[in-house]
Amino acid sequence: MHFADALTQATAAKSPVCVGLDPKREKLPDGVERSAKGILEFCKGIIAATKDTASCVKPQMAYFELLGWEGMKVFWEVCSYAKEQGLLVIADGKRNDIGSTCDAYADAYLYDGSPIDALTVSPYLGSDGIKPFIERCEKNGKGIFVLVKTSNPSSGELQDLPTGDEVVHEHMAQLVESWGMHHIGKESSLSFIGAVVGATYPEELKYLRTLMPHCPILIPGYGAQGGTAEDVKYGFIPNGTGAIVNSARGIIYASKGKDWREAAGKAAEQMAQDLAPGTTH
Repeated sequence: MHFADALTQATAAKSPVCVGLDPKREKLPDGVERSAKGILEFCKGIIAATKDTASCVKPQMAYFELLGWEGMKVFWEVCSYAKEQGLLVIADGKRNDIGSTCDAYADAYLYDGSPIDALTVSPYLGSDGIKPFIERCEKNGKGIFVLVKTSNPSSGELQDLPTGDEVVHEHMAQLVESWGMHHIGKESSLSFIGAVVGATYPEELKYLRTLMPHCPILIPGYGAQGGTAEDVKYGFIPNGTGAIVNSARGIIYASKGKDWREAAGKAAEQMAQDLAPGTTH
């Protein structure tokens, strides 16, 4: 299935909640091993607790890579488990390169049968650092989310620089929209090429949505980073779909006690309620 169609179906059936899986060993709940085995147990527990509310999960690859080969084995096991539980999986690796190296990245994550549905990518090297990902998405029913306006405080050092009558992130948004115009889903009217726009920049998000009417938007920065339901509302298209909102710390570390699974489930449910159309529009 076309990625944007699958994403739209999932968010309509459940919610736009995306659970960020950022498993830091030192923050694991009491009773969970500070090891690759413990991280697998933790991530599976979070997935099981939130699967009925969240439409997708976003494992942050850095926390798995930190554990070497064992961590990468756990990463793939977590992705496979999330798929088995009916969730879409967005690998947050921010990959980018050119030539055969970019081909290798695209083949590594977006192959046919991969448990990964979409990958975050950086556009800094230009279109030839994006094309291999687009080709695999088209061939294998996958998606990508291109960094446009990120949630970190210093993003403006580059992303807000003026380029004529616009700034860099606005030009980037127009590129992303143009890349996606030939890859629109039949059901969603959205492209499989999405954008990352932080909840911490709500005014920019509002304008960027007008520049990218056919792009699904992944919105990080909700909750612990300061973004609110009011901040993210303009990322959605009029029918209430078209965006997913990521929260990691606010859900996965809702409790460090024995009730951590239950607390995560309740936090995801509360977030879904806060993001409900009647609340955000």
